[in-house]
Parts: sequence; structure tokens; C-alpha cells
Amino acid sequence: MIAFVSGQVAALAPTLAVIEVGGVGMAVHCTPNTVSGLRLGEPARLATSLVVREDSLTLYGFADDDERQVFELLQTASGVGPRLAQAMLGVHSPDALRLAVSTGDEKSLMAVPGIGKKGAQKLLLELKDKLGAPLGTSGLVGAQRAAAGGPAPWTEQLAAALIGLGYASREAEEAVSAVTPQAEEAIAAGGSAPVPQLLRAALQSLNRAR
Repeated sequence: MIAFVSGQVAALAPTLAVIEVGGVGMAVHCTPNTVSGLRLGEPARLATSLVVREDSLTLYGFADDDERQVFELLQTASGVGPRLAQAMLGVHSPDALRLAVSTGDEKSLMAVPGIGKKGAQKLLLELKDKLGAPLGTSGLVGAQRAAAGGPAPWTEQLAAALIGLGYASREAEEAVSAVTPQAEEAIAAGGSAPVPQLLRAALQSLNRAR
């Protein structure tokens, strides 16, 4: 198993980072939030989980060991593969997932693309005794910001991802504004802002503007 990769960031995409390790470019699949913390040409260290299939070897990367552990624990639930586990971490932090499972918050799980009401209920049952209690307060940060009237967490996450991909702060702000109606529509429907989809839409708006 490859526990981590460490080296210079050679390339970035919305959900992929290429890390140069000993002259070899390692393609690592990451959430937009993890990508947002990387910078081209700068050193990086990602905790990783190698998923082996008959026809593929896929490396998934995470900001820290806790995120990787949750990624692997999520896959112990029936019907959860690496892509869905990563999608869950793309929407929620590890502590937010722990909080959702420990409180039986099915709406939070339904905010993840690909998880419906029945799937959320099943996951709550299967993961209840696996993820444990929240380790800190990260799962509550979004609620606290909203209560304080601060910017929505998804806007900061999306802007950081765009800046990490090489866009200027002004361009990132304009792209966030362009996809805000889409995010508000998702939130109004009872979910949360789907950051991966919003990132793709933001990139499309930036490409049209150039």
C-alpha cells in the first residue's frame, strides 16, 4: 500500500493532482477542497489510499491521515465504493460526516450526489458504530458561520480551489458569483451546495469569458 506521496506539484485539475515523486508523476485523485490547498511547482504531501481493481490501480489523495481513514471506513458500508466515498468527503469534512452519522442527519448525507433518502438511511445504520464521534469542531464551522452572517463555506472552498488551479482572485470571485444561483437553488431544495459540480460550472464560465 502507498501510504503517502511527497514531492513537487506538477499539474492540477479540479479533482486530480500530479505529484512528482523520484522523477515519476503520480496521478492522485482528490476532492476539490484538497486540490485547493495545493500550488503548482510547490512541494506537497498527501496521505493516499490505493484502490486495486482487476483492470486498474487508482490512487486517492487526502489532506491528512484522518480524511484517508474516513475514506476507507466509508467503503465498509455496502454499496459505497471509492468514488462515492470521495464524493462524500468532497461535500463534508470527516467531522461533519461523523456528526451527521452520530445525530442521524440523513439530509446531510442526501446532499451528496448519488445518495437518496433510502441510501442515506441505510448508511446511517451501517456507519453508526464505525466513524465514531466528531474529533473537533470542523463539522460545526459551517453552521457557526451562517449564524454569524459570514460567507457561506462553499464560496470560500470554491474560490480557494480556483485560485489553486491558477486563476486570479478577481477571476475566482467572478466565477463564484456566476454559479451562486445554482448553489442557492440546491440549498433551497433542502440540500447543500454541491462543490464539485459548482467547480465544473465555474470553470466553464471562466473559459467562456476568455
